[in-house]
Amino acid sequence: MAVIALDLGGTKLATAIFDADGVMQHHETMPLAGRRGADVGALVVERYEVARGRLRASGDTEPEAVGVTVPGIYRAQHGTVWAPNIPGWDDYPLLEQLATAAGPDVAVVVDSDRAAYVLGETWRGAAQGARHAIFLAVGTGIGAGIMVDGEVLRGVGDVAGAIGWLGLDRPFREQYVGCGCFEHHASGPGLAKVAAEDIQNDSDYTGELRDVPASVLTAEHVFAAAERGDRLARGVLDDAVVYWGMAAANLVSLFNPEVIVFGGGVFGPAAHLLDRIRAEATRWAQPIAIEQARFVASTLGGDAGVYGAGRMALLASDRMSRRPTSLLDDDRVRTTA
Repeated sequence: MAVIALDLGGTKLATAIFDADGVMQHHETMPLAGRRGADVGALVVERYEVARGRLRASGDTEPEAVGVTVPGIYRAQHGTVWAPNIPGWDDYPLLEQLATAAGPDVAVVVDSDRAAYVLGETWRGAAQGARHAIFLAVGTGIGAGIMVDGEVLRGVGDVAGAIGWLGLDRPFREQYVGCGCFEHHASGPGLAKVAAEDIQNDSDYTGELRDVPASVLTAEHVFAAAERGDRLARGVLDDAVVYWGMAAANLVSLFNPEVIVFGGGVFGPAAHLLDRIRAEATRWAQPIAIEQARFVASTLGGDAGVYGAGRMALLASDRMSRRPTSLLDDDRVRTTA
Protein backbone atom coordinates (compact mmCIF):
# COMPACT_ATOMS: atom_id res chain seq x y z
CA MET A 1 0.00 0.00 0.00
CA ALA A 2 1.18 3.52 -0.78
CA VAL A 3 -0.17 7.06 -0.77
CA ILE A 4 0.74 10.19 -2.72
CA ALA A 5 1.40 13.58 -1.12
CA LEU A 6 1.24 16.91 -2.96
CA ASP A 7 2.39 20.12 -1.24
CA LEU A 8 1.39 23.19 -3.23
CA GLY A 9 3.07 26.48 -2.41
CA GLY A 10 2.92 29.90 -3.97
CA THR A 11 5.94 29.16 -6.19
CA LYS A 12 6.38 25.37 -6.30
CA LEU A 13 4.71 21.98 -6.07
CA ALA A 14 6.35 19.15 -4.12
CA THR A 15 5.34 15.53 -4.70
CA ALA A 16 6.14 12.52 -2.52
CA ILE A 17 5.22 8.87 -2.17
CA PHE A 18 4.84 7.27 1.27
CA ASP A 19 4.56 3.58 2.04
CA ALA A 20 2.17 2.07 4.57
CA ASP A 21 4.70 2.62 7.37
CA GLY A 22 4.96 6.32 6.60
CA VAL A 23 8.42 6.07 5.03
CA MET A 24 9.00 8.51 2.18
CA GLN A 25 9.91 6.52 -0.92
CA HIS A 26 10.21 9.34 -3.45
CA HIS A 27 10.32 13.14 -3.44
CA GLU A 28 10.56 15.78 -6.15
CA THR A 29 9.78 19.47 -6.55
CA MET A 30 8.62 21.44 -9.59
CA PRO A 31 8.37 25.24 -9.85
CA LEU A 32 5.03 26.75 -10.80
CA ALA A 33 6.95 28.90 -13.30
CA GLY A 34 4.32 31.59 -13.52
CA ARG A 35 1.34 29.27 -13.92
CA ARG A 36 -2.03 30.73 -12.98
CA GLY A 37 -5.57 29.54 -12.38
CA ALA A 38 -6.54 26.31 -14.09
CA ASP A 39 -2.95 25.72 -15.23
CA VAL A 40 -1.95 25.20 -11.59
CA GLY A 41 -4.81 22.75 -11.11
CA ALA A 42 -3.69 20.90 -14.23
CA LEU A 43 -0.16 20.71 -12.83
CA VAL A 44 -1.45 19.17 -9.59
CA VAL A 45 -3.27 16.50 -11.59
CA GLU A 46 -0.24 15.95 -13.84
CA ARG A 47 2.15 15.41 -10.93
CA TYR A 48 -0.35 13.05 -9.31
CA GLU A 49 -0.46 11.05 -12.54
CA VAL A 50 3.34 10.98 -12.71
CA ALA A 51 3.56 9.68 -9.13
CA ARG A 52 0.89 7.08 -9.84
CA GLY A 53 2.84 5.98 -12.92
CA ARG A 54 5.95 5.63 -10.81
CA LEU A 55 4.07 3.34 -8.42
CA ARG A 56 2.82 1.22 -11.31
CA ALA A 57 6.30 0.95 -12.81
CA SER A 58 7.69 -0.26 -9.49
CA GLY A 59 5.12 -3.04 -9.35
CA ASP A 60 3.28 -1.49 -6.43
CA THR A 61 -0.49 -1.28 -6.21
CA GLU A 62 -2.50 1.78 -7.10
CA PRO A 63 -2.33 4.56 -4.48
CA GLU A 64 -5.01 4.26 -1.84
CA ALA A 65 -5.16 7.98 -1.13
CA VAL A 66 -3.72 11.33 -2.11
CA GLY A 67 -3.23 14.27 0.25
CA VAL A 68 -2.91 17.83 -1.01
CA THR A 69 -1.92 20.95 0.92
CA VAL A 70 -2.76 24.41 -0.38
CA PRO A 71 -1.33 27.86 0.47
CA GLY A 72 -4.50 29.50 1.71
CA ILE A 73 -7.96 28.41 2.83
CA TYR A 74 -9.57 25.11 1.91
CA ARG A 75 -13.35 25.44 2.08
CA ALA A 76 -14.21 21.89 3.07
CA GLN A 77 -17.96 22.35 2.67
CA HIS A 78 -17.56 23.22 -1.01
CA GLY A 79 -14.26 21.53 -1.90
CA THR A 80 -12.78 24.80 -3.14
CA VAL A 81 -9.60 26.72 -2.44
CA TRP A 82 -8.80 30.37 -1.86
CA ALA A 83 -5.06 30.92 -2.43
CA PRO A 84 -4.05 34.60 -2.61
CA ASN A 85 -0.63 33.90 -4.13
CA ILE A 86 -2.10 31.90 -7.03
CA PRO A 87 -3.97 34.19 -9.43
CA GLY A 88 -7.40 32.80 -10.28
CA TRP A 89 -7.69 30.69 -7.16
CA ASP A 90 -10.37 32.69 -5.37
CA ASP A 91 -12.75 29.71 -5.24
CA TYR A 92 -10.98 26.99 -7.20
CA PRO A 93 -12.66 23.51 -7.35
CA LEU A 94 -9.52 21.51 -6.63
CA LEU A 95 -11.17 18.60 -4.81
CA GLU A 96 -13.55 17.78 -7.65
CA GLN A 97 -10.80 18.08 -10.26
CA LEU A 98 -8.38 15.78 -8.47
CA ALA A 99 -11.02 13.28 -7.33
CA THR A 100 -12.18 12.92 -10.94
CA ALA A 101 -8.61 12.21 -12.07
CA ALA A 102 -7.91 9.81 -9.21
CA GLY A 103 -11.03 7.72 -9.68
CA PRO A 104 -13.51 6.10 -7.30
CA ASP A 105 -11.06 3.86 -5.46
CA VAL A 106 -8.70 6.61 -4.29
CA ALA A 107 -9.49 8.82 -1.29
CA VAL A 108 -8.67 12.49 -1.88
CA VAL A 109 -8.02 14.82 1.04
CA VAL A 110 -7.26 18.54 0.79
CA ASP A 111 -6.28 20.90 3.58
CA SER A 112 -4.45 24.15 4.27
CA ASP A 113 -0.68 24.29 4.51
CA ARG A 114 -1.06 25.44 8.13
CA ALA A 115 -2.87 22.22 9.04
CA ALA A 116 -0.33 20.16 7.11
CA TYR A 117 2.65 21.74 8.89
CA VAL A 118 1.42 20.85 12.35
CA LEU A 119 0.36 17.37 11.21
CA GLY A 120 3.79 16.78 9.70
CA GLU A 121 5.76 18.00 12.71
CA THR A 122 3.66 16.04 15.23
CA TRP A 123 4.06 12.93 13.07
CA ARG A 124 7.71 12.95 12.01
CA GLY A 125 9.19 16.22 13.21
CA ALA A 126 10.10 18.34 16.21
CA ALA A 127 6.71 17.87 17.93
CA GLN A 128 6.49 14.12 17.37
CA GLY A 129 3.79 12.58 19.56
CA ALA A 130 2.40 15.88 20.85
CA ARG A 131 -1.38 16.28 21.00
CA HIS A 132 -1.37 19.99 21.86
CA ALA A 133 0.97 21.71 19.41
CA ILE A 134 1.29 24.83 17.29
CA PHE A 135 3.33 25.31 14.13
CA LEU A 136 4.20 28.99 13.72
CA ALA A 137 5.04 29.47 10.04
CA VAL A 138 6.97 32.64 9.25
CA GLY A 139 7.87 33.14 5.62
CA THR A 140 6.27 35.17 2.85
CA GLY A 141 3.30 35.36 5.21
CA ILE A 142 2.60 34.29 8.78
CA GLY A 143 0.18 31.56 9.82
CA ALA A 144 -0.26 28.95 12.51
CA GLY A 145 -1.32 25.33 12.42
CA ILE A 146 -3.03 24.68 15.76
CA MET A 147 -3.61 21.20 17.16
CA VAL A 148 -5.82 20.79 20.22
CA ASP A 149 -6.13 17.33 21.79
CA GLY A 150 -4.90 15.69 18.61
CA GLU A 151 -7.29 17.53 16.27
CA VAL A 152 -6.46 20.44 13.98
CA LEU A 153 -8.39 23.58 14.92
CA ARG A 154 -10.19 25.01 11.86
CA GLY A 155 -12.90 27.50 12.85
CA VAL A 156 -16.32 28.03 11.30
CA GLY A 157 -14.87 29.05 7.93
CA ASP A 158 -11.58 27.09 8.01
CA VAL A 159 -9.72 30.36 8.69
CA ALA A 160 -8.39 29.54 12.19
CA GLY A 161 -4.66 30.12 12.42
CA ALA A 162 -4.48 33.22 10.21
CA ILE A 163 -2.42 34.92 12.89
CA GLY A 164 -0.72 37.37 10.55
CA TRP A 165 -3.71 39.53 11.50
CA LEU A 166 -2.87 39.54 15.22
CA GLY A 167 -3.01 43.09 16.49
CA LEU A 168 0.30 43.61 18.28
CA ASP A 169 0.81 47.35 17.86
CA ARG A 170 -1.11 50.59 17.77
CA PRO A 171 -2.31 52.85 16.31
CA PHE A 172 -3.76 51.03 13.32
CA ARG A 173 -1.90 51.71 10.08
CA GLU A 174 -3.24 51.44 6.53
CA GLN A 175 -0.38 49.05 5.72
CA TYR A 176 -2.08 46.44 7.91
CA VAL A 177 -5.16 46.19 5.67
CA GLY A 178 -3.72 43.70 3.19
CA CYS A 179 -1.77 41.41 5.50
CA GLY A 180 -2.33 42.26 9.16
CA CYS A 181 -0.20 43.91 11.81
CA PHE A 182 1.94 40.93 12.82
CA GLU A 183 2.70 39.93 9.23
CA HIS A 184 3.56 43.49 8.24
CA HIS A 185 6.21 43.74 10.94
CA ALA A 186 7.65 40.25 11.25
CA SER A 187 7.18 38.16 8.07
CA GLY A 188 10.04 37.77 5.60
CA PRO A 189 8.84 40.65 3.39
CA GLY A 190 7.86 42.50 6.56
CA LEU A 191 11.44 42.53 7.81
CA ALA A 192 12.53 44.05 4.51
CA LYS A 193 9.74 46.66 4.63
CA VAL A 194 10.64 47.67 8.18
CA ALA A 195 14.32 47.92 7.24
CA ALA A 196 13.48 50.13 4.25
CA GLU A 197 11.35 52.39 6.44
CA ASP A 198 14.10 52.65 9.05
CA ILE A 199 16.70 53.51 6.41
CA GLN A 200 14.49 56.27 5.04
CA ASN A 201 13.87 57.69 8.53
CA ASP A 202 17.47 57.48 9.79
CA SER A 203 19.56 60.09 7.99
CA ASP A 204 22.62 59.21 10.10
CA TYR A 205 22.66 55.58 8.98
CA THR A 206 25.54 54.81 6.59
CA GLY A 207 25.66 51.02 6.88
CA GLU A 208 25.62 48.42 4.14
CA LEU A 209 21.84 48.33 3.70
CA ARG A 210 21.86 52.01 2.65
CA ASP A 211 23.15 50.95 -0.77
CA VAL A 212 20.50 48.26 -1.33
CA PRO A 213 17.49 49.59 -3.26
CA ALA A 214 14.24 49.15 -1.35
CA SER A 215 12.76 47.30 -4.34
CA VAL A 216 15.29 44.46 -3.99
CA LEU A 217 15.89 44.53 -0.23
CA THR A 218 15.01 41.17 1.36
CA ALA A 219 15.02 39.51 4.76
CA GLU A 220 18.18 37.71 3.65
CA HIS A 221 19.94 41.07 3.35
CA VAL A 222 18.78 41.98 6.85
CA PHE A 223 19.99 38.73 8.43
CA ALA A 224 23.34 38.90 6.65
CA ALA A 225 23.92 42.51 7.67
CA ALA A 226 22.95 41.79 11.28
CA GLU A 227 25.43 38.92 11.34
CA ARG A 228 28.13 41.41 10.36
CA GLY A 229 27.13 43.80 13.14
CA ASP A 230 25.04 46.32 11.19
CA ARG A 231 23.18 48.34 13.83
CA LEU A 232 20.05 49.04 11.78
CA ALA A 233 19.68 45.39 10.75
CA ARG A 234 20.12 44.31 14.34
CA GLY A 235 17.46 46.79 15.39
CA VAL A 236 15.02 45.35 12.86
CA LEU A 237 15.59 41.84 14.25
CA ASP A 238 15.37 43.11 17.84
CA ASP A 239 11.89 44.46 17.04
CA ALA A 240 10.96 41.21 15.28
CA VAL A 241 11.95 39.20 18.35
CA VAL A 242 9.45 41.25 20.35
CA TYR A 243 6.66 40.63 17.83
CA TRP A 244 7.44 36.90 17.58
CA GLY A 245 7.60 36.67 21.37
CA MET A 246 4.34 38.54 21.91
CA ALA A 247 2.54 36.38 19.34
CA ALA A 248 3.90 33.19 20.89
CA ALA A 249 2.82 34.41 24.33
CA ASN A 250 -0.71 34.98 23.08
CA LEU A 251 -0.81 31.49 21.55
CA VAL A 252 0.51 29.94 24.75
CA SER A 253 -2.04 31.77 26.89
CA LEU A 254 -4.93 30.87 24.57
CA PHE A 255 -4.15 27.24 23.80
CA ASN A 256 -1.75 25.98 26.50
CA PRO A 257 0.29 23.89 24.00
CA GLU A 258 3.00 21.37 24.79
CA VAL A 259 5.19 22.76 22.05
CA ILE A 260 5.42 25.59 19.53
CA VAL A 261 7.38 24.72 16.41
CA PHE A 262 8.89 27.68 14.58
CA GLY A 263 9.22 27.09 10.84
CA GLY A 264 8.91 28.65 7.44
CA GLY A 265 11.59 30.39 5.43
CA VAL A 266 12.55 32.84 8.19
CA PHE A 267 13.27 29.99 10.66
CA GLY A 268 15.90 29.22 9.03
CA PRO A 269 18.13 32.04 9.76
CA ALA A 270 16.11 33.16 12.79
CA ALA A 271 16.30 29.80 14.59
CA HIS A 272 19.24 31.03 16.68
CA LEU A 273 16.92 33.68 18.15
CA LEU A 274 14.58 31.15 19.81
CA ASP A 275 16.02 31.63 23.30
CA ARG A 276 15.42 35.39 23.02
CA ILE A 277 11.93 34.83 21.63
CA ARG A 278 11.07 32.56 24.54
CA ALA A 279 12.42 35.10 27.04
CA GLU A 280 10.21 37.77 25.46
CA ALA A 281 7.20 35.45 25.43
CA THR A 282 7.74 34.68 29.12
CA ARG A 283 7.23 38.37 29.93
CA TRP A 284 3.76 38.36 28.34
CA ALA A 285 2.34 34.84 28.68
CA GLN A 286 0.26 33.17 31.37
CA PRO A 287 3.02 32.02 33.75
CA ILE A 288 1.96 28.39 34.26
CA ALA A 289 1.25 27.81 30.58
CA ILE A 290 4.59 29.22 29.41
CA GLU A 291 6.47 26.88 31.73
CA GLN A 292 4.68 23.93 30.10
CA ALA A 293 5.49 24.97 26.53
CA ARG A 294 8.62 24.06 24.59
CA PHE A 295 9.88 26.36 21.83
CA VAL A 296 11.66 24.42 19.07
CA ALA A 297 12.75 24.91 15.47
CA SER A 298 11.23 22.77 12.76
CA THR A 299 13.24 19.65 11.97
CA LEU A 300 11.35 18.98 8.74
CA GLY A 301 12.09 22.41 7.30
CA GLY A 302 10.73 22.83 3.79
CA ASP A 303 9.38 19.27 3.85
CA ALA A 304 6.91 19.89 6.69
CA GLY A 305 4.08 20.41 4.22
CA VAL A 306 4.71 17.30 2.17
CA TYR A 307 5.01 15.18 5.32
CA GLY A 308 1.73 16.67 6.49
CA ALA A 309 0.11 15.83 3.16
CA GLY A 310 1.41 12.27 3.48
CA ARG A 311 -0.04 12.02 6.98
CA MET A 312 -3.38 13.31 5.72
CA ALA A 313 -3.40 10.69 2.96
CA LEU A 314 -2.52 7.82 5.30
CA LEU A 315 -5.26 8.83 7.74
CA ALA A 316 -7.74 9.08 4.86
CA SER A 317 -6.71 5.65 3.61
CA ASP A 318 -7.23 4.20 7.07
CA ARG A 319 -10.69 5.73 7.35
CA MET A 320 -11.64 4.49 3.89
CA SER A 321 -10.57 0.94 4.71
CA ARG A 322 -12.70 0.96 7.84
CA ARG A 323 -15.67 2.77 6.28
CA PRO A 324 -15.89 2.18 2.51
CA THR A 325 -18.10 5.14 1.65
CA SER A 326 -17.83 7.86 -0.95
CA LEU A 327 -18.28 10.79 1.44
CA LEU A 328 -16.88 10.48 4.93
CA ASP A 329 -17.82 12.48 7.99
CA ASP A 330 -14.78 14.64 7.29
CA ASP A 331 -15.64 16.65 4.17
CA ARG A 332 -11.95 16.86 3.35
CA VAL A 333 -11.97 13.21 2.22
CA ARG A 334 -13.78 12.33 -0.97
CA THR A 335 -13.84 9.97 -3.91
CA THR A 336 -15.98 10.05 -7.03
CA ALA A 337 -17.94 6.94 -6.05
